[in-house]
Amino acid sequence: MTKHVRWGILSTAQIAQDELLPAFRDATNAKVVAIASTNDKVKHIASKFDIPKIYGSYDELLEDSGIDAVYIPLPNSLHSQWVKRAAEKGKHILCEKPAVLNTREAEEVIETCKKNNVMFMEAFMYQFHPQHQRVKEMLISGEIGEVNIMKVSLSFYLENQNENIRMRQELGGGSLYDVGCYCIHSIRNILNTEPNRIFASQQKDVKGQVDMSVVCFMELDNGMTAVFDAAMDRAQIDYYEIIGTKGSIRVPKAFIPQMYNGEAQIIVNTTDGAYREEKVLGHQYILEVEYFSQCVLNGEISRSMMEDTIENVKVIEACFKSIEKETFIDI
Repeated sequence: MTKHVRWGILSTAQIAQDELLPAFRDATNAKVVAIASTNDKVKHIASKFDIPKIYGSYDELLEDSGIDAVYIPLPNSLHSQWVKRAAEKGKHILCEKPAVLNTREAEEVIETCKKNNVMFMEAFMYQFHPQHQRVKEMLISGEIGEVNIMKVSLSFYLENQNENIRMRQELGGGSLYDVGCYCIHSIRNILNTEPNRIFASQQKDVKGQVDMSVVCFMELDNGMTAVFDAAMDRAQIDYYEIIGTKGSIRVPKAFIPQMYNGEAQIIVNTTDGAYREEKVLGHQYILEVEYFSQCVLNGEISRSMMEDTIENVKVIEACFKSIEKETFIDI
């Protein structure tokens, strides 16, 4: 068996250039062997990252029998189409978030991947940073008592809005799809629970096309509550906090610790006056690539990891419905 997975990249998206291609280069079990794009930058990118093959179309790349898996960082509205096409060509798929825009697309994607015996994972890279496993260990140990609420904030200021695909509704733009999906995923992931009732509100851009910010309140199926705000019209904020009966855990670099060379911080306060900080180092994009590549090499990925996309988009859909109806929505 080969010791590394042979990857193809669909497009020259900025996230691929900035984060994933460096991660593939540094991963121990993955190698990018091809990239497909009509963009003039593709030759420079291929040279920079030592990618031997360049294809002028995505379909050409998918026909290459020397490729085991593909990474798809296309505009959100194109994810479902190209995931299914890649699956039909027998390629395993790592797809940028949000991998789909609604539950119907999610179910079709998973069904197509299963039918063609390929693995699929939505690229929520943050979950592979070891800080989150450490937080889960703290919660299980009862260090902050019984958990009552989790608060999540993730925002950034979107420059050059007129030129950015995040401002185009038809491409799956808006803050809920772009950063709110992380907030929802982190609540479900860290607390190991699902929302059963939510209320959401939004603020749109001046043209009324996409949501620039979303705030959501959740009632969770284990009795806890959660609140998140996601935005692309304000200063960068990147944290979550969990509050229990005996203390709190704050994670101030929850989603983009790569901006701090992979170093994250966990701050614990307890009602008996104890306070401590823990530093946790990890390179989440490399860990993401190595995790999925190892799944491919092993021939197995957990069912929950594949189907997690369905559960996450159910909540996104409920948020949009709550915004439209201006009321609580049962999930």
